[in-house]
Amino acid sequence: MAGLRAAIETSKYAEVALISKVHPLRSHSGAAQGGINAPLGNHPDGKDDTWEKHAFDTVKGSDFLADQDAVEIFTKEASLRIYEMEHWGVPFSRTEDGKIAQRPFGGAAFPRTCYAADKTGHTILHTLYEQVVKRRIKVYEEWQVTSLAVEGGICYGVVAMSRITGELSAFCSDVVLFATGGAGRTYSKSTNAIINTGSGMAIAYRAGVPLKDMEFIQFHPTSLVGTNLLMTEGCRGEGGYLVNAKGERFMKNYSPKYMELAPRDIVSRSIQTEINEGRGFENEYVHLDLRHLGRKKIMERLPGIRDICIHFIGIDPIESPIPIQPGQHYTMGGISCNERCETEVKGFYAAGEAACVSVHGANRLGGNSLLETVVFGKIAGAHAAKHAEGKEKDSRGKKVAEDVLRKEEERINNLITKSGKERPGDIRQELKKTMDEKAGIFREKKPMEEGLSKIKELKERYKDATLSYRGKKCNLDLARALELECKLDIAEVVTTGAINRQESRGSHCRLDFKDRDDTHWLKHTIARHSPQGPIISYEPVRITTFKPEARKY
Repeated sequence: MAGLRAAIETSKYAEVALISKVHPLRSHSGAAQGGINAPLGNHPDGKDDTWEKHAFDTVKGSDFLADQDAVEIFTKEASLRIYEMEHWGVPFSRTEDGKIAQRPFGGAAFPRTCYAADKTGHTILHTLYEQVVKRRIKVYEEWQVTSLAVEGGICYGVVAMSRITGELSAFCSDVVLFATGGAGRTYSKSTNAIINTGSGMAIAYRAGVPLKDMEFIQFHPTSLVGTNLLMTEGCRGEGGYLVNAKGERFMKNYSPKYMELAPRDIVSRSIQTEINEGRGFENEYVHLDLRHLGRKKIMERLPGIRDICIHFIGIDPIESPIPIQPGQHYTMGGISCNERCETEVKGFYAAGEAACVSVHGANRLGGNSLLETVVFGKIAGAHAAKHAEGKEKDSRGKKVAEDVLRKEEERINNLITKSGKERPGDIRQELKKTMDEKAGIFREKKPMEEGLSKIKELKERYKDATLSYRGKKCNLDLARALELECKLDIAEVVTTGAINRQESRGSHCRLDFKDRDDTHWLKHTIARHSPQGPIISYEPVRITTFKPEARKY
């Protein structure tokens, strides 16, 4: 979604093209359900809401790791972007007097989450794509970027492979922007689409662009048991209960004020604690109970949730509680960039979940991810266009891109033709299991070190991987093997950063360092690529208005 919004903005000033490894309407943003935040004040309980209060909730939710100057831009722009999308045709749900409806979401002092039933991401994604079609923006569908063309700290384009023909091509460009989504599929239990492999982050990382705060992985409290499909926070925003095997609304023991609408990291840990301590069902899940909401409200506000439950698990939430468990959901870290979405490499920008601006810090509030895509998508597109406009033509660009193309052809041909004893699918499954068990909701030094050792072993085994299919046309075995290499890099960065950060903050919960430590750890983790593994350094958090305080809900 961030890529679509960026392309729309850039097209006002410069020629632009989109490269996507799936059709844009298959982007994972379409799976976002519950809503998008903005302090409109349309809810009876939200009339006193302001951008400043939205900013405070965002910073507090981040456990004070968010860069506050970026958060100020983010929240000031929120209402403008909502009205823009409304004018473009997003069918937001409405109040009785015709205003955009808003619902409560976790960690928010006011009901500020605008929504379109429980299909908000789907409706925004389709509306943005309509704007792309309207502007006749060129889209290269089912092209998988494999490498950035970078030399001397300047980006000259990308190399990409057609998933249909297997053809490799160099795309020269004055500016490149990555909006490639998160890295959820490094984990097994994830709400993310299969395409969310972190490949954009890893490609940038290998090209010399640092990654920021990758240890902060969000686990959504409510994913459907078995498939880990998302059960939107909107379920709890509309009044749904979380109930353990004893029939207790257990959130009263963890967040007595906010209950089910505490921030996601707190609710996820609470659910997992109930399961770990034997109060879950079958030692695996708890119940999300919507029955008391009634048929009319569920059919009107949560029709998509009902459809998913009926089709994937065979229950109707009007009549039965939903079995849920926490699942990996979001990557707070990403490609390190500033509030203009610029990276250290000139001409290379990043936006959306692939980027780390940082407005989410150690924990993202629900409803802020869709907002990030349209706010920073627009900002990235505008600054990318400005950079391209003022850039002198550089004759080196074509040569750099062609050199990278030749290297990629050699690398991929080697992967297709070599014979080895390892299967990429086996490595992939072992990696996911390792991340689930060693770098999950609760973390500790020894298990994480075991996990890191396993990841390094898997990286060595990957060098001896062989493909089942050696053709070039429609070779998903090849496409997934290339993505696997990216997953291994991302997993190594996540685990290394998590081992180093000796505190608990937001989604990063250390059993051996249970407290937040602002004296030593109020700083961003920066990871740079090297052949031996990530080189870690740190940068200060930018604090403007809100001084760190105890985070209580």
